Amino acid sequence: MSEYLVNIENERLSFFTPAGEVKALNDVSLRLKEGEVLGIVGESGSGKSVTAYSLMGLTAHPGRLIGGTLEFNGHKINDMTEKDMCTIRGKEVAIIFQDPMTSLNPVFTIGNQIREVIKLHTDKSKEEVQARAVELLTLVGINEPEKRLKQYPHELSGGMRQRVMIAIALACEPKLLIADEPTTALDVTIQAQILELMVELKNKLGMAIIMITHDLGIVANMCEKIAVMYAGKIIEYGLTDEIFYEPGHEYTKGLLKSIPRLDAKEHEKLVPIEGTPIDMLNPPKGCPFAPRCDSCMKICLREMPPVTEFSDTHYTSCWMHQKKEFEGGNVQ
Repeated sequence: MSEYLVNIENERLSFFTPAGEVKALNDVSLRLKEGEVLGIVGESGSGKSVTAYSLMGLTAHPGRLIGGTLEFNGHKINDMTEKDMCTIRGKEVAIIFQDPMTSLNPVFTIGNQIREVIKLHTDKSKEEVQARAVELLTLVGINEPEKRLKQYPHELSGGMRQRVMIAIALACEPKLLIADEPTTALDVTIQAQILELMVELKNKLGMAIIMITHDLGIVANMCEKIAVMYAGKIIEYGLTDEIFYEPGHEYTKGLLKSIPRLDAKEHEKLVPIEGTPIDMLNPPKGCPFAPRCDSCMKICLREMPPVTEFSDTHYTSCWMHQKKEFEGGNVQ
């Protein structure tokens, strides 16, 4: 049995469209132990959600795994059929989707949707299923749970719908919870409540969490480790403090500069990252961030940079840290 709950090695995944092959993931490797919280950060289209969804087999058709291995809780995801995946989805790994209004079925009550998950993965009696549904809504901080179970999604506020989604995800106490930008559609007050709730539940249930977001500020106090993704690659990985206080990649530095700071001087402007993401149908030979990088060198456009390790937990892929290349005069 592996010491890691999640072990992704050199994953390469593509989507095949009429326009051609979209190389969504290029040599992605991730490891996560039980009870750990990992943040996957990057702008839209960087491969954050695809990486997490592939653990649940939700990228198939038109997605196809081209190379690498995926292991979760002793399961070899590469070798599992759709029928096999259905036995672990919701039970061992669960997901909170970005928009609860489109994720919840509008024609079924909240109770029906929570009870369905419990019935699918347990052999509880009708009374036990109902009691568990009430328990779950209470656990995520929803008042009058018996009343809420009889209501439909449109009768609840955005924050309450997101709490219902969390309740459904926790129904069978999964070992891994994937949160796909769970606070994007909520105002800042409700965002803080949802993030606080997830931390409390993680500590109470001991589950691991993969937090997918485009905002480094959201993961600052929640995640132990952060993977920064760009153009289907993990360009920097490290402990939260390492990413925030010792960023190694120019893209990571750009993300940090775009976050408002409490200690900032009055009227201090945020610095945006200029340019647009690359075309994933025709990815460049070199570093994918090179066209937008202020420190870009000729070699950045020609070749992908090798991995530079700063510590056992912190690494990046950037030519700026290749001292030997600089000393040898090969970088221009």
